[in-house]
Amino acid sequence: QVQLVESGGGLVQPGESLRLSCTASGFTFSTYAMSWYRLPPGKERELVAAITGAGGSTTYADSVKGRFTISRDNAKNTVYLQMNSLKPEDTAVYYCKAGKTSRFGVRSEYWGLGTQVTVSS
Repeated sequence: QVQLVESGGGLVQPGESLRLSCTASGFTFSTYAMSWYRLPPGKERELVAAITGAGGSTTYADSVKGRFTISRDNAKNTVYLQMNSLKPEDTAVYYCKAGKTSRFGVRSEYWGLGTQVTVSS
């Protein structure tokens, strides 16, 4: 049974930090690219950051570059999102996603249930 479980969300003040974790089970974690998405209130879901299976390549949304860092520990089947200098506009439900495309072109994706991040003074 595939599971992605996010943790680490909460209520923080502007300028503070949080580290989100997403622990996976039920699939070969190291073969999947991992991503963090967020769903701000009243807005559409957006990609925040992504990392390749081996962790050698990352990408970020312009809005979080220089503040957020995605990383993974394949020995622990866990992907992290370190969020620094948080702003009120970072308030959202944060989701992790696992995805890969097989050599036959079959796409597999798994999503977690999300964790709430609220940045407010």
